[in-house]
Amino acid sequence: MSCEKVEIRKIFLEEKNMTEELQEFIEANRDARELKRGVSVQMYLEGYKHREIKDILGVGSGYISKWTKIYVEQGLEGLLLGYQGKAGYLSEMQNEAINTWLQAKNYWNLVELQEYIEDEYNVVFESKQSYYAIFEKAGISWKKTQKHNPKGDLTIIQKKRRNYRMVSQAW
Repeated sequence: MSCEKVEIRKIFLEEKNMTEELQEFIEANRDARELKRGVSVQMYLEGYKHREIKDILGVGSGYISKWTKIYVEQGLEGLLLGYQGKAGYLSEMQNEAINTWLQAKNYWNLVELQEYIEDEYNVVFESKQSYYAIFEKAGISWKKTQKHNPKGDLTIIQKKRRNYRMVSQAW
């Protein structure tokens, strides 16, 4: 083992709060990728060999070295995912205004919502799912209602009612 590797381990093992901080990060983490990064660094700093870590976590030696180096240089922030998602087409204020508009209505229609957003904010979503998410945020179900129950076959219902009457009269 090189002197540099031994020195890195000594530094972190001596500073207990760094390893405790890493342990808290691992316990609180919900993303599998960040978790794997944290565990690989923790195992390395605790003295596991690359071969052991590779077998346990299914990662390469380069992965372990890379994330250990990043952790040493940047701390926990370096282990976090860099991509945080794309910014939405509508601002928070615009979303609130749409929500208020929807709440003021008695009847909701997908086409009407699409037209409103296009007219007011010049935004057209590619997927209907974006509009459904807006309905959901407003607490509105966008599911289509049916005038008749498709399982409500009148002849079957009448036959069941007759059977129930016969059974109840027998008691």
